Amino acid sequence: MQRTFTSAPEPRAEGSAVRRAFVASLTGTALEWYDFAVYSAAAALVFGDLFFPSKDPFTGTLLAFSTYAVGYVSRPLGGFVFGRLGDVIGRKKVLIATLVLIGVATLLIGLLPTYATVGVAAPAALVLLRFAQGVGVGGEWGGAVLLSSEYGDPRRRGFYASAAQVGPPAGNLLANGVLAGLGATLTEDQFLSWGWRVAFLLSGVLVVFGLWVRAKLEETPVFRAMEAAQDRSEAPVREVFTSQPRALTAAILCRIAPDVLYAMFTVFVLTYATGELGMSRGSALTAVLIGSSLQIFLIPLAGALSDRVNRRWLYGVSAVAAGVWPFVFFPLVAGGSWALLTLGVVVALVIHSLMYGPQAAFIAEQFSPRLRYTGSSLAYTLAGVVGGAVAPLLFTTLLGTYRAWPPLALYIALTAVATVAGLWLGRDAAPAEDEEPDGVAASHHSSAAIG
Repeated sequence: MQRTFTSAPEPRAEGSAVRRAFVASLTGTALEWYDFAVYSAAAALVFGDLFFPSKDPFTGTLLAFSTYAVGYVSRPLGGFVFGRLGDVIGRKKVLIATLVLIGVATLLIGLLPTYATVGVAAPAALVLLRFAQGVGVGGEWGGAVLLSSEYGDPRRRGFYASAAQVGPPAGNLLANGVLAGLGATLTEDQFLSWGWRVAFLLSGVLVVFGLWVRAKLEETPVFRAMEAAQDRSEAPVREVFTSQPRALTAAILCRIAPDVLYAMFTVFVLTYATGELGMSRGSALTAVLIGSSLQIFLIPLAGALSDRVNRRWLYGVSAVAAGVWPFVFFPLVAGGSWALLTLGVVVALVIHSLMYGPQAAFIAEQFSPRLRYTGSSLAYTLAGVVGGAVAPLLFTTLLGTYRAWPPLALYIALTAVATVAGLWLGRDAAPAEDEEPDGVAASHHSSAAIG
């Protein structure tokens, strides 16, 4: 049984401190996801040729997406290591470490020689650096969510926690914007030769800015209260698995459909549009760029909406829409119209926003404050392995095998069913746990209120 706080928590931060925490969560996560998104786009567009040369373009793309998956498979290690540290030594220190790890790995990818220069050592080094990226992202998300939500009013957790959720589309927007700009100004040979490296090398500048923002913040009020009461868990990973298994299961399942939907409409759609629909690389990137730009505003709006209506119901209705939309999207774009492709991507990312905005708050509130970094990180990373990691590989394999879109749509629909099941297992918000963080969540999770 969890210990209880022996003293009242510190007063919650207000005003400028809350805004700084929100900005630090958003900007830091956006910078890390810029790194991750640059890799994702490069895997779809150039890595097959440069690091996995093959006479069969399908094989090269499949191998390139395999390294994309490595970044997801390595996330649980980051979740275990950094999640535990976040509940033991604090949110801020861990977030600085994850930012440095991802930034250095991305910078080094931009300097890698290709297969034509050093042979098999090139893809081996690429996989290793991609692994390091994934470890960093695995430890980043849970802390970024807590950085903003533990400073803000717990009754507005949907909005405050959405700061970390804006990071992926913002990073994706920045990454695809840089790649689109390079693609528009460089020839095909220049882009393949050195242009793609510019996007990775920019990471060094961005990381310095992110470190400056995060270094100026203090530790969150909730963690300072736990420190004052000496109520930090000594074995948070073990406690999550033994005392809150239902919470962990619910949090894992609720992530799967959003991850797969996002992988389809920001990563695999680039391959589908260029390979199956005959569109140019720039046209496909622009469609994703437009959808991602809208998400920057839609995600916090969805988070705020989830503070006013039942969070689980909003999430659930959106998950059902996610399962239905691919059956509309693929016939819609069959004619190769760029306008219809853009519309399809935009609608998909609107649906994604309605799940992704409330997601961070929903996952965080499944766990008690003393286990929240660990539980959130484990849920985020383990879900990524069965969701986002394998999605581009499965999309590529299914399309290559059946040469038709229905298996792709059916796959997304099945992930929507899994997410709805996770929401059913989960519980609604309990703001009192942050106002008087006394560890009551452990008892809640034994019966997991489903109201």
